[in-house]
Amino acid sequence: MSDDPPVAVIGESDGRWRTSTLCLAADFGSRDDPAGQGGAAHMLEHLLMSAPLDGGPSLSERIERLGGQANAVTGLDQMFFQAQVLSAHVPEVVGLLTRAVLEPRLDDQVLDTERQAVLQELAAADADPSDTVQDAFLAAVFPEHPLGRPVGGTVQDIDGLTLTDVLAVHREVLLRRRMALVCTGGTGPIEAAKHLAAPETETETKSKTATPTAPLAELTPGPWRPHEGGSGEFSWFATGGRAPSMSDPRRHAYNILAHLLGPSPSSLLYRRLRGREGLVYAFFAWSRHYTEAGAWRIMAGVEHHNLGRAQEVVRELLLEVAGHGPEPEDLAVARRQAVMELVTGAERPWDHAMTLGRETALGTRPWNVEEGIRALEAVSAEEVRSAAAAIADRQITVVRPTGEPG
Repeated sequence: MSDDPPVAVIGESDGRWRTSTLCLAADFGSRDDPAGQGGAAHMLEHLLMSAPLDGGPSLSERIERLGGQANAVTGLDQMFFQAQVLSAHVPEVVGLLTRAVLEPRLDDQVLDTERQAVLQELAAADADPSDTVQDAFLAAVFPEHPLGRPVGGTVQDIDGLTLTDVLAVHREVLLRRRMALVCTGGTGPIEAAKHLAAPETETETKSKTATPTAPLAELTPGPWRPHEGGSGEFSWFATGGRAPSMSDPRRHAYNILAHLLGPSPSSLLYRRLRGREGLVYAFFAWSRHYTEAGAWRIMAGVEHHNLGRAQEVVRELLLEVAGHGPEPEDLAVARRQAVMELVTGAERPWDHAMTLGRETALGTRPWNVEEGIRALEAVSAEEVRSAAAAIADRQITVVRPTGEPG
């Protein structure tokens, strides 16, 4: 067996912190679910956190018994296992974390228990239109593509998963993907690397295979129109389109556009949608970026009689920005909002560890907060105008609890 560590170790330390945050990130997510096994990656995340470890309590329980906090997140194309502990416990927790992910001991009992937890999670999401509208939006933006599948799968998918299925995904997919242990807070990467647990058997982690890309169908939505398909007294709509990939520098303009039309009282959309017309109480905007493409969207919950007009206001503002770009002061405000979001995230250890994992592509390219700030501050009005035009040209809208992609 090679003496190389099973995962790369990256991050940064700050001696002012008494705690350390460890985030084991993998180039693996729900897009890797095999055909007919939707939710397999998410189920595997549950199992790795909950299975008995070293013949004793689970990883989650072991971390919390030390006074720490544990969490895990499955995304479309990355997965994160996190722990925040007192720095004195880092040597123990690094070993626990890597053993739990690389050498799990899974059985039918833990699968059946976590299956019920996942089914409850799906039921809660299915009852919330703000969740279902987002799944429907991504399915419309990425039709017949792994990025358009729901992270958690369906009830039928989860009921059909067997232990053999999950173990195969772990062995044949997760262990063949790039992984990185990201360290922030009181312990830096050099110290953390000393405590990585060596796998008991040779794994494929050293092949560092990237997430495979898949062809994206061309989006050709018809003429834009507001959707009146909501039912009941209150509906959610999501509207937007595709954005650049994680490696595309144009993505920064889409981030600025999300703040220009975001939920802050300083944004263009807030001032018109809520301040002038009083159509919504709360709405959200984001720009997310994946291996081969991204998604940009605005999501709002509205009373049924406001549904059409709220969509029209979003469309009007997108077209205005697409036509002549943002005014200088509005652009400056949106830049400051984006920089503030980046900086405050960097001051939250859990968020910062995940950001480092994403922005460095799990340690394969350089990135730091200062570089991120410079990229946001360099976004021009023309780049934002171009981003708005691209969204408006192929804008997609979905409405839930009812309504079809447009």
